[in-house]
Amino acid sequence: MEGKVIVVTSGKGGVGKTTATSSIGAALALEGKRVAIVDMDIGLRNLDVVMGLENRIVFNIVDVVQGKCKISQAAIRDRRIENLFLIPASQSDNKDVLTTAGVERVADQLRKEFDYIIMDSPAGIEKGFENSVVSANEALVICTPDVSAVRDADRVIGLLYSRSITPKLIVNRIEPARVARGEMLSHEDVLEVLSIELAGLVPMDEHVLISSNTGTPLVLQNDSKAGQAFRRIARRLNGEADLPIEIPGYKTSMWSKISKTFGFK
Repeated sequence: MEGKVIVVTSGKGGVGKTTATSSIGAALALEGKRVAIVDMDIGLRNLDVVMGLENRIVFNIVDVVQGKCKISQAAIRDRRIENLFLIPASQSDNKDVLTTAGVERVADQLRKEFDYIIMDSPAGIEKGFENSVVSANEALVICTPDVSAVRDADRVIGLLYSRSITPKLIVNRIEPARVARGEMLSHEDVLEVLSIELAGLVPMDEHVLISSNTGTPLVLQNDSKAGQAFRRIARRLNGEADLPIEIPGYKTSMWSKISKTFGFK
């Protein structure tokens, strides 16, 4: 049985796509799957830093596509999570250096070696996006609860459908208290606009910044609510379709409850 290619995309930059990619890939590896994460953001390499693997890069995805090295030479094994590998992007090339035919050929090879291939698509809908989706079996669209992100996600979803790829949605960086105050869109608002299957809801979490800065996998931090959410998303992708989606909530203080009840300010 061949592996599955999942593209992680957003349209808009800055919505947490790279964190989502690394976390879902790591979580799938923790489920016992052999996983390759591929950074397709040519010229702006970030996944290696987030995963703490920046000092071990020798070859990259451009080298693989151009036949300068084998997949085994470019794939960096994570020392903390068994069966997790990263194929980094190139910092010295631009997105035009890759062709869809070349990426498709490498993706076919990756399918024979890995259970899951997670493609981290660059922001935007140009050449980098085209290369990332060309071989995808599934797509995860990352969206934050703000109007501009929803609009860009809607555009990307249309492009995915036009390529016969059925997308699933991850609503990222949810702040329940702000949703309750009407300062942020709820996940129901986002779903109403985008009308696609929901893969998971991820709360805002200070551990994300710590994870990115230290190169420590978010899903290995037991006190990270975002890490726990990504692990549940990975389980759903891996076949546990009936696993309930947990809605992020917040604890209201006793004084807040009293103030609301008696009208104190």
